[in-house]
Amino acid sequence: MRPTTSIPLQALQYKAFVGCHCSQFLVAKQDRVGISFSSNNLLCFLEISPSRVVVKFGDPVSVSCVASRPVRVLGWESVIAASHTQNDLSVQWRVDSLTDWIEEPICYGVFFTAPRQCEEKLNLVLYKKPDSVSISLVNHSSPVVEGREYQLQCEVQNVAPVQYLVLRWYRGKTEVYNHSFSELSPATPVQVSSTLLIVPNRADDGAQYRCEAQLELGAEGPQPPPTVQSEVLNIAVQYPPVFRSPEEEILDISEDSETVLDCTAEGNPPPVYVWTSSNLQEKADQPVLRAATLSPGVYTCIASNILGKKSKQFDIKHKSKGESNKTLKM
Repeated sequence: MRPTTSIPLQALQYKAFVGCHCSQFLVAKQDRVGISFSSNNLLCFLEISPSRVVVKFGDPVSVSCVASRPVRVLGWESVIAASHTQNDLSVQWRVDSLTDWIEEPICYGVFFTAPRQCEEKLNLVLYKKPDSVSISLVNHSSPVVEGREYQLQCEVQNVAPVQYLVLRWYRGKTEVYNHSFSELSPATPVQVSSTLLIVPNRADDGAQYRCEAQLELGAEGPQPPPTVQSEVLNIAVQYPPVFRSPEEEILDISEDSETVLDCTAEGNPPPVYVWTSSNLQEKADQPVLRAATLSPGVYTCIASNILGKKSKQFDIKHKSKGESNKTLKM
């Protein structure tokens, strides 16, 4: 509570918030009412230094308020560190460990001449880094399937003030999205989350995603800005087999030929292979067969995994002298 000072209302010549509590002119904030006065002098002869303060939760803080003309009473209205003086032109607001999230210090002055009273509010930002930042797949666990839609979620625990928070999404070292919370206003620590929509393809297999919570507190805040990162989320992408060379191949071979039938396919899970031909005497389950050991004829390779299968044909013929070893059938 500020000191009691009686001032005639007719002496006030500017728009102010006037307290109405018994005989006191200045009272607690909840008792104030707005009263308008016509005036050409809207100056408040008070200066707060620094005018904006960014304080880490639990750290000390000290701010001065200086009056530029003779003052009857100069003080700080504060929940935890109220102070005033009747002799000096400056007064300090000092807290050894700031932990009050609703603190709004106001410097006020009561002067001998008009305007008789004015106040300046300290722009105070009390901040706290998140307790944790986590990333996960929503309602799913890796691996994911190519072409399907998934949501990644980043959760931030106990951060304040949230309106200064920016969440950044990264794929590897590349920022792919950022989310700010400037529309929110709570000063106390809160939990927030951000969602990233992905539709992975096979090129995303092994991709690493992470999110980063950063408090951008302005020039008066710590530099670089306070930052907490999530762990890395590794994405495994499943996709059906695709042949490196899918075209049908026609091969002319001789007994000393080194030509091979290459049925190698890429897929996740890794494909299994089955060869079919009326000329095969034994079961073949490898991606590559040596043509020199095979009789002329048509050989079909099937590569498959849990997501699908693909087939490819090889037509082996006897080689005549001067002819090339392989022809692709388009």
